[in-house]
Amino acid sequence: MDKRNKTQLQRAIGYFHGVTFLLSTIIGAGIFIAPKGVLKYSSLHVGVTLIIWAVCAVVSVISALTYAEVGTTFPRSGAQYYFLKKSLGSPFVFFCLWTGFFTTPAGIASRTLLLTEYVIQPFYPGCSAPTLPKKCLALAILWSLGILGVQGVKKVTWFQTISTMMKTTVLCLIALNGAVLLVIRKENLIRLGDAFSSDLPNISQIPEAFFQGLYAYTGWEAMVSIAGDVKNPAKNIPRCIFTALFLVTILYLLVNISYLTVLTPEEIIASDAVAITWADRVIPSYQWIISIGVSTSILSGLLSTIFSSSRLLYCASQEGQMPLLYSMLNIHSSPALPVIQTIIIASVMIFPSDLIRLINLLGFSGSIQMMLTIIGVIKLRYQEPNLPRPFKVHLSFALGTFILFFLLVLIPIIQSPKMYHIYVLCFILSSFLLYLVFVHFKFCFGWFNEVTCYLQLLLNISPPDGSEE
Repeated sequence: MDKRNKTQLQRAIGYFHGVTFLLSTIIGAGIFIAPKGVLKYSSLHVGVTLIIWAVCAVVSVISALTYAEVGTTFPRSGAQYYFLKKSLGSPFVFFCLWTGFFTTPAGIASRTLLLTEYVIQPFYPGCSAPTLPKKCLALAILWSLGILGVQGVKKVTWFQTISTMMKTTVLCLIALNGAVLLVIRKENLIRLGDAFSSDLPNISQIPEAFFQGLYAYTGWEAMVSIAGDVKNPAKNIPRCIFTALFLVTILYLLVNISYLTVLTPEEIIASDAVAITWADRVIPSYQWIISIGVSTSILSGLLSTIFSSSRLLYCASQEGQMPLLYSMLNIHSSPALPVIQTIIIASVMIFPSDLIRLINLLGFSGSIQMMLTIIGVIKLRYQEPNLPRPFKVHLSFALGTFILFFLLVLIPIIQSPKMYHIYVLCFILSSFLLYLVFVHFKFCFGWFNEVTCYLQLLLNISPPDGSEE
């Protein structure tokens, strides 16, 4: 059979498209939500806020380089899934898969609602937009992204390239305007200086402030999830991660300084759309430019999340922990069913939610998964020392990151336990129970084969021809 006509994932992402894909994934809703959360849990202390943003950048770089070792050692789609299964065993990787089964669509649903807020709000000046139009628009956006997500990697990368240029232009506009205003207006410099005199936060608030900041940097793991789509992964994955995170760190710090130059910490906390509030104060006649830029930023971030999460389910299916349907590809060499399932669950979750509380939940569960990954890296180093590793992270960096994430999980539980800690515990227990029933004992419903055949015909999907390189 002609190799070009095979039904399998295509390695179509090089260095340039890899960097733009990561920029598109990382720069999403986070930079427009997290500044409010970081300030809130930093007790409105600007110095602590900026330090947290900088430390979050360092932690994200080290965490991403740890994942880069995973992606270059196992250059296939859903590399972190395959790696965790090999290093820690099937039950632990099923736990990560199960928690992501719900937390990923929940995050997508919340960001979609935030996107509709930025799109609709300019049409309702001076008042809140009605709830029903926002929900309808959110559903329309979700399903449009789902249609684009099953069109294959090439169309997705071109869309991400265009959207990345738009969002970085808007963030640069915010950053440059803030720098100019800081220099030419002394009252802005005085206001920024006064904000450093606030009371310091207590120890129990610091982890939650970190969760808010780390949320804005999340998305770098997407490069490892799509390792099977990357050209020369041993070389391009580390380069793409380091380049993208360096650019994002500079942008985020400048944008936060710009927010704090124009707005007081109290005004940032009171705003539901910080970028729009900033634009109202600085360039009110060009508010629509900021609105379009923010909307594009969130839109492309949503597409990246949908795209990368589908690869994780694709890999889980190939390893026997998900039904075979999840690893079947359509004519565009895309795993269509994982995309459709994510969109359906996110559509059900389209309801008003507390974004800051949701971010804490995602940060808590994400910290647990990161600790499992670091344990797996260290264990595999000693278990299989001769395994080819084109890129290796220094173990001291990995251990330091593990200690930090361990403290981020432990301190809130001891100092101020929350309800979402119980939710995470329930997810852990339910994941192991489901693993025993459906994976270990291989329980299967008799009618599922008929459903498989029906969906295969309906979606025009088939198993891939051969395995990934």
